[in-house]
Amino acid sequence: QVQLVESGGGLVQPGGTLRLSCAASRRILSINVMAWYRQAPGKERELVASITSGGSQNYGDSVKGRFTISRDNAKNTLYLQMNNLKPEDTAVYYCNAHVVLVTTTTLQYNYWGQGTQVTVSS
Repeated sequence: QVQLVESGGGLVQPGGTLRLSCAASRRILSINVMAWYRQAPGKERELVASITSGGSQNYGDSVKGRFTISRDNAKNTLYLQMNNLKPEDTAVYYCNAHVVLVTTTTLQYNYWGQGTQVTVSS
């Protein structure tokens, strides 16, 4: 089991900055991939950014150059630094943990936080 708790969302003006945090209940070095997803009303959930246990990062095309995903292993916390926010960034942002266990069989698990609202509006 992995419990995830997001924080840091809020209301900002276009061009503003927010930093989201995701606190995990276990050491994140044991989690293969951690990621941020978002979902806006009437739209499908989409990947924003991901980071592997080895530090490899991937970003959605719409946020490249503006958002940065990072982690603090000592604090078991995932971050999303969001700069130059745009109205189209408005969504509920979810923290995700993907765990793969290989023993005699391969087991995969996905864990989700409750989400935090980000609203970008003037």
